[in-house]
Amino acid sequence: MVFSSLAERLQETFKKLRNKGSLKEADVSEALREVRVALLEADVNFKVVKDFVNKVKEKAIGQDILSSLTPAQQVIKIVHQELMDLMGGEYSKINLAPKPPTVIMMVGLHGAGKTTTSAKLANFLRKQGRRPLLVAGDIHRPAAIKQLQVLGEQLDIPVFTMGDKQAPAVIARAAIENASNSGRDLVIIDTAGRLHIDEELMDELEAVKSEVKPNEILLVVDAMTGQDAVNVAEVFNRRMQLNGVIMTKLDGDTRGGAALSVKAVTGCPIKFAGIGEKLDALETFHPDRMADRILGMGDVLTLIEKAQANFDAEKVAELNKKIRSMEFTLDDFLEQLQQVKKLGPLEQVLSMFPGMGGLKKIKNLEFDEKELVYVEAIIKSMTHKEREKPEIINGSCRRRIAKGSGTSVQEVNRLLKQFEQTKKMMKQFSDIDKTIKKGGKMPKIPFFQ
Repeated sequence: MVFSSLAERLQETFKKLRNKGSLKEADVSEALREVRVALLEADVNFKVVKDFVNKVKEKAIGQDILSSLTPAQQVIKIVHQELMDLMGGEYSKINLAPKPPTVIMMVGLHGAGKTTTSAKLANFLRKQGRRPLLVAGDIHRPAAIKQLQVLGEQLDIPVFTMGDKQAPAVIARAAIENASNSGRDLVIIDTAGRLHIDEELMDELEAVKSEVKPNEILLVVDAMTGQDAVNVAEVFNRRMQLNGVIMTKLDGDTRGGAALSVKAVTGCPIKFAGIGEKLDALETFHPDRMADRILGMGDVLTLIEKAQANFDAEKVAELNKKIRSMEFTLDDFLEQLQQVKKLGPLEQVLSMFPGMGGLKKIKNLEFDEKELVYVEAIIKSMTHKEREKPEIINGSCRRRIAKGSGTSVQEVNRLLKQFEQTKKMMKQFSDIDKTIKKGGKMPKIPFFQ
């Protein structure tokens, strides 16, 4: 999970700070020393770390901060703001052409995921109402054209190609004409990469840029390469004048040093982040939300956006009706688990809840991705009647279900117990809703006490 180690270190540091109550300059200095170490261990550029700590210290060690009623919260607020500024401050949107089509040129080294990311970006922008055309401009890598065509077929997005005999600049120009004639308002050009930056690569890219004058030049970099990604961004920006960066494999980078360094070093904002292998696993990069996650404040806005994109509104309404009438069954329970899985890895989803970033346990409840597989197997091993009325499941039924699902009777018992607890909790939430609507006081819920 991105930033997990950094988030854990920073949250622990600020927990100590909050426990002190009143603060002295020495307390803040000690906390910032820990922040400095945490950032360096996260592979953040050392110059960036130095500037970051100095800015925070300058703002935090002031009489108005240290003498305030909540000095620790004031310091955390300053760190939060500086983290936001470090990553770009605000979300950077795509520059759209005043007259279609908008042309986006994708650049980067070989192996960064340029071709797949081109398809992901086309899919992402299509959901926002755009009509994309993918352009196979990589004539050097074997099977690059075929790869883009396969991805285009999977997404039902057209791919323009002229084979591997024409120059990329010629292909790009012809693609834009094709888009204009076919009513496509977005052109995404996949270009060639190399294992390293060389003059031949840059000359080719500059020729494409000169020919089509793209509205956006986006660099695709692999977050897992750490500071190498920042160095690559710096060189590409110098030659190509980038508009932004798309950082792939951000979900696999637990340190996050590249994401925290690239804007400060190059001046180029991160516009999108790749957070998985699926073709819909691309997110807009919001510095404020990322700062929230790092400091354990959650990311509720992204969670809501994910839910709106993945949850079936009619099914949600139907479920709410069942909860109110206490008709919630094991089939509904399974359906909700499957809906939640669509949001992404469970650890990633949990990190979006305030105060839950990096947590593996809540009370005595274990969160293990693999357990969801067993839950599905157990429920699917039950008869329809057993799913409707779990109370009829006796000892022999439990043994049969355990055998059919490849689990144990104890695991079947645990699931049934969790289901009953879930029903009770949902009933309590339903009671709260009814009480509030009637203008009464909110009832107490033992679970939250």
